[in-house]
Amino acid sequence: MENIWTFLSSRPTDQGWIGWLAPTVIQALALLLTLLLAQAFLMYFDRKVWAAVQMRKGPNVVGPFGLLQSFADLLKFVFKEIVIPAGANKALFVIAPLITFVLALIAWAVIPVGPGLVAADINVGILYLFAISSLGVYGIIIGGWASNSKYPFLGSLRSAAQMVSYEVSIGFVIITVLLLVGSLNLSDIVESQNRGGGILNWHFIPLFPMFVVFFISALAETNRPPFDLPEAESELVAGYQVEYSSTLFLMYMIGELANIVLMCAMLTILFFGGWHSPIPWAPLESVPVLWFCLKVVFFFFLFAMVKAIVPRYRYDQLMRIGWKILLPFSLFWVVLTAGVLIAFPGLAEHFQSWRN
Repeated sequence: MENIWTFLSSRPTDQGWIGWLAPTVIQALALLLTLLLAQAFLMYFDRKVWAAVQMRKGPNVVGPFGLLQSFADLLKFVFKEIVIPAGANKALFVIAPLITFVLALIAWAVIPVGPGLVAADINVGILYLFAISSLGVYGIIIGGWASNSKYPFLGSLRSAAQMVSYEVSIGFVIITVLLLVGSLNLSDIVESQNRGGGILNWHFIPLFPMFVVFFISALAETNRPPFDLPEAESELVAGYQVEYSSTLFLMYMIGELANIVLMCAMLTILFFGGWHSPIPWAPLESVPVLWFCLKVVFFFFLFAMVKAIVPRYRYDQLMRIGWKILLPFSLFWVVLTAGVLIAFPGLAEHFQSWRN
């Protein structure tokens, strides 16, 4: 026991293991609470945008302007009875939404919202996100299978096929960014877009086609309309979530929304300069977190508009877009980007001038 305590006390801090753990836990809790609170208002924002497109009011009763509607929904889910089907695998039925919930939140550990404002500024942040997103499909598959019903199981298989298909395109998109930056660190990717020219140096200008591919793939990756076939109520009665209620359903919902906001953050980091101002001399240039949040909200607004105005695709159309259009195009653009950087070494030096 003494040897274990000696090992724990040998953390590279002056206060030992306790001094290292306490601020880490506080930082993690602060990030978690901030993220959950932001999701509550983003859900409200999503519903108001959808309502505005359909020329109706949306949430407007609970609290001023309906701002507390998300918190009322939270209380409703928490106090409802948890119903588990008699033929379900009870252990896996409960674990599945927990997997989705936890993986969606821990992915935010490597997302930098400002200079130095990141829970874990690791050098392989992109690989960390790839690993988390790959594991996320298990929560959906297990939930569909454990429900012991054909509709949830078919919905979970649809979701697994869809997520795997579009993860490949997302991977090639990220490779093009990495070719320009030369680093897997998300903070480095943001800094590479800050060379004094503001918006002119953001990656969405040289990589605009890949930005479009990433945006479409992000919609499919998060089961967002018009690619919400795993939750298609017309044929699957809500897909893998059919048998879930109360807190377990809430975990799925929070996990899905957290992944949507994560994709908005990735669009901001990879293509739109992260926390940097679009205009270097803008009045709010000294408030980097605000710029990051504004960009994330902008992309969330685009997600909400697509949800409101684009009709749902058939499943064969969904898979055809992923495998026959986005995948070949993204692979071609990776080869093209690599070829241009090899043929013109000065371009690579320009994009990686942030290292100097």
